[in-house]
Amino acid sequence: MRDIVYFDLETQRTANDAGGWDKKAAMGMTVGVTYSTRLGRYTIYGEDRVHDLVAQLQQADLVVGFNVINFDFEVLMGYTIIDLAHSVPTLDLMVSLEQKIGHRIGLEAVAQSTLGCGKTADGLDAIKWWREGRKLDVARYCCFDVKVTRLVHEYGMARGEVFYDNRLGRRQRVEVEWGAAAGERVAA
Repeated sequence: MRDIVYFDLETQRTANDAGGWDKKAAMGMTVGVTYSTRLGRYTIYGEDRVHDLVAQLQQADLVVGFNVINFDFEVLMGYTIIDLAHSVPTLDLMVSLEQKIGHRIGLEAVAQSTLGCGKTADGLDAIKWWREGRKLDVARYCCFDVKVTRLVHEYGMARGEVFYDNRLGRRQRVEVEWGAAAGERVAA
């Protein structure tokens, strides 16, 4: 059975705290979450298990995430010398959508318009919660983002389209090719 691993992570520091957006590897991971289609379950990784997370990503037949190429994998570069963006078959939904519509959009805009539900918070909330010692809240939030990413991907695979709210709040349709063979290098 083909193993699609959906993935997201949260960070300890903002880009400002780390010294800028070019210092993502210095942002530090608080929690990483995967959902494996082969295992049929979520796995939550703390920073102390980051190497187990990297190993799962390397073993996947396909990693699916939202802004995973230019963010999540870059954060993981603070822990590994493995260039995940170039060594792991990846489907970055944000990159795929950006190629179709000509600009970046967020997971919230796609999830809300496609599924009728959105994210439960944002990354800055997760950093705040981490600093307050609310680790369970961070893990729940990250798990929900992985679930939303999975549902958006599955919707697109099944229907060949997803929707997003444009800057004027109007619902837009975009065709996607996220079928079973997609992702063998659908990344920037």
